[in-house]
Amino acid sequence: MKFLRSGKLLFLLLSMLCSSLPVLAQDEKRWTEEQVNSWYQKVGRQVGSNYVPASAVNQLEMWQGSTFDEPQIDKELAWAESIGMNTMRVFLHDLLWKQDQSGFKNRIEAFLKIADKHHIKPIFVLFDSCWDPHPVLGPQHPPIPGVHNSGWVQSPGALALSDEKEYSRLQEYVVGVIGAFANDQRILAWDVWNEPNNGNPEAYGRAELKNKQAFVAKLLPQVFDWARSANPSQPLTSGVWDGDWSPQNLSAIQNTQLDRSDFISFHNYGWPEDFEKRVVTLQRYHRPLICTEYMARGAGNTFDTILPIAKTYNVGAINWGLVAGKTQTFLPWDSWAKPYVLMPPTIWFHDVFNADGRPYREQEVKLIRQFRSN
Repeated sequence: MKFLRSGKLLFLLLSMLCSSLPVLAQDEKRWTEEQVNSWYQKVGRQVGSNYVPASAVNQLEMWQGSTFDEPQIDKELAWAESIGMNTMRVFLHDLLWKQDQSGFKNRIEAFLKIADKHHIKPIFVLFDSCWDPHPVLGPQHPPIPGVHNSGWVQSPGALALSDEKEYSRLQEYVVGVIGAFANDQRILAWDVWNEPNNGNPEAYGRAELKNKQAFVAKLLPQVFDWARSANPSQPLTSGVWDGDWSPQNLSAIQNTQLDRSDFISFHNYGWPEDFEKRVVTLQRYHRPLICTEYMARGAGNTFDTILPIAKTYNVGAINWGLVAGKTQTFLPWDSWAKPYVLMPPTIWFHDVFNADGRPYREQEVKLIRQFRSN
C-alpha cells in the first residue's frame, strides 16, 4: 500500500474510479419548479378516474393477453370522454413484464391508441402496496361476493419486496416499460409507487411483511432512480396519502415521495374541509398538485364537495373508479368486515357509471364536465 502515498497515483486512481461510476445527466434529475409548472400550464387541468375495465378484477386480469379486453376499454373510455375526462390513472404490474415483455408492451401500445382516440392521456402506475401481497399470474379468482376490491394485488408482492435478489428484475421492469414509452406524448405521467407505506391492516394485515415499511423505504428511492435513468419526457410522482404532511411529521417514505416527485400528488377521502387543508399544506412545494385518488360518497367526499375546491386551487382531480364492475368498488371499505351480500349499500361508494353506461348520478356528470371550463 506504500504506492498510495504518491499524490499523483492516488489522484489517478480516484479519477479512474469516479469515471466508472454512473452519473445522472441533467435531464435525469428532478424537474425544476419552472419546468414542471410550465408543463402543467401546457397540459391543463386534469380530471379523470382510476381505471380498470369492468371486465377485470385487478391489474393482472386487465393486462394479461387472454383477458385484455380492447372492445370493453374502447367503450368505457368513450363514456369518459363524453363527460369531459382527459386522463385515467392506470395500474401496471411487474409480473406482467416477467411473463411476456413484448406482449405487455404491445398491449400498452394498444391501450394508448384507444386512449388517444378518446383524447385521454393516462398516468401509469408502476408499483402498488395495496391489497393482496401475494400476486399470482394466470387466471384470477372471481370477486368475493359483496366485498370491495377483493381481487386487487400488490406489485411487487411480498416475496419480491423482501428479496434483494429480485430487485434487478424489478429494475428491468421499470426501465423497460418507461424506456419503451419515454418520449410518448400520449402519456401524461408516471406514478412510480401507489401508497407505498400502506400496510392493509383491515384486509391483509396478517399476510403482510412484518417489516414492510423498512423494505419500501429502502427500495422507493431506487425506483425513482431507475425511472429517471430511462430519461422519460413525462414527469414522475408518488402520492402521499396518510399522516398530516407537516414537515416535522413526515416519514422517510413521505420525504422521498415529496422530495423526488416532479409534481406533487396526493390522496384524500376525507371531508371537503380536510381536502382544502391538505391542498394548502402542499402548496408550500410550489409545484402543480394532482389529487390522484378521491371520492368516497359514504365518507362525505363527493364530486359535489371536492371538485369546486379543486377547481379554485387549480388541482387536478382523479376519482377512484369509472365503471362499476368486477372490482366492486361501488361497495364501501367496511364490506371487508360485513360483506354486502343480502342487499346493496344505501349509496355507491366509488365509480361513475353503471355497467350499461348510465351515470350513477347525472348531477355528478355535469360537475365533471364543468371542471375543465374556465
